[in-house]
Amino acid sequence: MNFLSPVIDGFGVAFTPANLLYCLLGVTLGMLVGVLPGLGPAATIAVLLPITYNIEPTAAIIMLAGIFYGAQYGGTITSVLLRLPGEASSVVTALDGHEMAKRGRGGAALGISAIGSFLGGTVAIIALTLVAPLVAEVALDFGPAEYTMLALLGVLMISTLGTGSVPKSLLMATVGLLLATVGQDPLQGTARLAFGSDELLDGIDFVIVAMGLFGVAEILHNLESLRRRSGRAKAVGSVYPSRTDLRESRGAISRGSVIGFLLGILPGGGATMSSMVAYAVEKKVTKKPEEFGKGAIQGVAGPETANNAAATSSFIPLLSLGIPANATMAVMFGALMLQGITPGPLLVKENPDLFWGVVNSMYIGNLLLLAMSLPLIGIFVRVLRVRPAILASLTILVTMIGVYTVRTNVFDMFLVIGLGAVGYLMKKVGFEPGPLVLAFVLGGILEASFRRSMRAFDGDLTGFLTEPIAASLLAVILIVAVLPPLRALHKRRTTKEPALL
Repeated sequence: MNFLSPVIDGFGVAFTPANLLYCLLGVTLGMLVGVLPGLGPAATIAVLLPITYNIEPTAAIIMLAGIFYGAQYGGTITSVLLRLPGEASSVVTALDGHEMAKRGRGGAALGISAIGSFLGGTVAIIALTLVAPLVAEVALDFGPAEYTMLALLGVLMISTLGTGSVPKSLLMATVGLLLATVGQDPLQGTARLAFGSDELLDGIDFVIVAMGLFGVAEILHNLESLRRRSGRAKAVGSVYPSRTDLRESRGAISRGSVIGFLLGILPGGGATMSSMVAYAVEKKVTKKPEEFGKGAIQGVAGPETANNAAATSSFIPLLSLGIPANATMAVMFGALMLQGITPGPLLVKENPDLFWGVVNSMYIGNLLLLAMSLPLIGIFVRVLRVRPAILASLTILVTMIGVYTVRTNVFDMFLVIGLGAVGYLMKKVGFEPGPLVLAFVLGGILEASFRRSMRAFDGDLTGFLTEPIAASLLAVILIVAVLPPLRALHKRRTTKEPALL
């Protein structure tokens, strides 16, 4: 009963009129963000961070969370109808979804996506309700040594288990850790990498980094790519799947829910990797693999279920451990910190209303998504006609105003523009900003925890081996570090074998 009491109270928080309104606003914005290629949840949340200053913390996080999981479904609409993924997690959906649309079954693809997203999200929320408090309870035993290893593990997993190039991800993570050291030394107060600038002496604010690398850079990059693309939306048809569609999708939805939940928890996993793994699994287990890529409904149901489940389960490490699992969760971490709330194991005990209010609002948000997605598809298709140049101009304007309101500092506006230009160039040469931003967030945790550990161990690094949890995490770090070289070596050997025969 002690466990159920705060959960029930959380429903009371989620069902307040103001929080219901912000939940509706969040999922609606999320769907729009997903429909319009060129934004994305991380960029949108980054742009809206200054606006949340004047909103009550629980309502602000409920709205931002709604944007995140709402965007997972919104990206499906352009993937299916235009073969233009609004979200990276919807890329594999375009393979079979667009083929279904070409046959006049786009509505069925979108309908099964909505049902799969709802079921996957609901399963993940139930698991989140059960697992997150247990993880937080275990994490209460964590000290500086354990958090040092956990932060280091997060940086490594982001770099080595993501979907991009490992060397490039490692380089971006290194740059992120370096940027996190700009400003005053937290213990000694000496200037680091400030180059004599009074503005840099205070360090680089997370909002500036997020808005520059996700907001401005993403808009510039997507404007260029959208200029080269054109397409007309296919006929939607009936949005209600047939009994045959539901029967054929049943297994894919079940497997996608499990895959999405498990991979969403891992740093570097998230919705994109979950959707790709789910698609690969469906292609393996099906009796008709030749249908994939030609309009197999399982190729839509599995990935769409997985990416929504992953979007929800990625809140577990954020809320329970204070460790963001992906780029959007890093921006969410910044939003919590701006509200004066520290994500981590004490959040469940110190802010139960916020914790359970946000978790339980996801049940409501998923119901709202299911209720809105099917009847509003026609409206969202019309939204696709908005010229990207108009949308980009308005977004840049809101971004600049938001940046100035953070510290009322003109220097920050120039810094955002500079980071945006750097981020655009990074995207042009294949460097993703996600590892950099995540490492920037984890860098502060890593440095503070490591230095406190060194004080406790009198400067002896072997002290980490005397702590059971820290030693276990160190073993996992070593495994994660050697996996990519072993995989590369195995791949090299397998490609050479045929030549030797």
